[in-house]
This record gives sequence, structure tokens and C-alpha cells, in this order.
Amino acid sequence: MTAIATRVHRTDARATVGALAARYGLVIVIAWIGALKFTAYEAHGIEPLVVNSPLMSWVYGIFSVTTFSAILGVVELATAALLAVRPWWPKVSLVGSVAAIGLFCATLSFLVTTPDIGEQSAGGFPVLSSTGQFLVKDIALLGIAVWTAAEAVRADLDR
Repeated sequence: MTAIATRVHRTDARATVGALAARYGLVIVIAWIGALKFTAYEAHGIEPLVVNSPLMSWVYGIFSVTTFSAILGVVELATAALLAVRPWWPKVSLVGSVAAIGLFCATLSFLVTTPDIGEQSAGGFPVLSSTGQFLVKDIALLGIAVWTAAEAVRADLDR
């Protein structure tokens, strides 16, 4: 019986470590990329993605490239902060999870709207260009964001 209890305890500890790594890894990724949105490098880096998107290309008719990037940076930093408060405010963290889901759905849409996602020198799709590689990782980040949403709801219900 003791061996079973020890094994269960270790499994719970590993699950806790995994949950913390998933949530706060997501926070770090979103915050870091959000902070970069205030640089000219990142603002111009996302420009081809936005310009080719039927869902977002209109924003450059209203905002400059750098202004839109800064607005996106504020949204991403706020999303990261909302995700981070889960131990204290699960409902607030849920808002961050939903925002993250929206961000990742938007960036994943670029996979079908951005030219040259496939690396032409290697025969094109399914060999991904650096832009395609940058975008495809958002599939995993979307999954983590969905998990954080479910976990925040569960934590709120347990209160």
C-alpha cells in the first residue's frame, strides 16, 4: 500500500511540475514576444504576415506598422499577466487563456494566408520556411492555452 501511495504522490508531483511548466512557459513566451512588439525589428517582421491576411490587412489602413505592433504588444503582455495570476484569480486567468487562444488562432491563420510558408529551395511545402516554422509551433501553444482555460475553470469550481 505504501508503494502505491508513494507512486501516486510522485505522479501528482510530476503533474504539478508539468502544469507549472506549461502555464508559466506560456506566460514567458507570450510576454517575451509581446515585449519584442515594441521594436522596429519585430514590427517589420510581422508586417508580411498581417499584409497578406484577409482578416487583418485592414489594420494598416488605420495604424502604422509600428503602432499596430505596439498595440499587439500591449495585448500580448496583458494576456501573459492575466495567465500568470491563476493561483490567486482563476477567473481572471481564464480571460487570459481565452485571449491566448484568440492570439494563437489568429497567428495560425497566417499558415494559409502567407506566401512562401514552404521553403522553395527545398521543394516547397511540407518543408517549412523559417516563417512557417515560426508559425507552426503555435499549434502546441494553442493546445497549452486551451489546457490553461480548462484548468482555470476547474480551479474556480474547486474554490
